[in-house]
Amino acid sequence: MACTMIVIAAFILGAAIGWIRATRLDGNRADKLQYAAAYGLALSVLGVFATVMIGRMG
Repeated sequence: MACTMIVIAAFILGAAIGWIRATRLDGNRADKLQYAAAYGLALSVLGVFATVMIGRMG
C-alpha cells in the first residue's frame, strides 16, 4: 500500500510543479492543464521505477 502512495504523491507533486511552471510562463488555463498532466505523468513514471526498486531491494 505504501508503494502505491509513492506513485500518487509523485503525480500530485508533478502536477503542482507543472501548473506552477506554466503560470510562470504566463500560460492560459489549457497550458497549465497540459503542463500539469505532462509533469504529473513524468514524475509518476519515476515513482513507478522507485516503487519497483524498493520492492526488489526489500
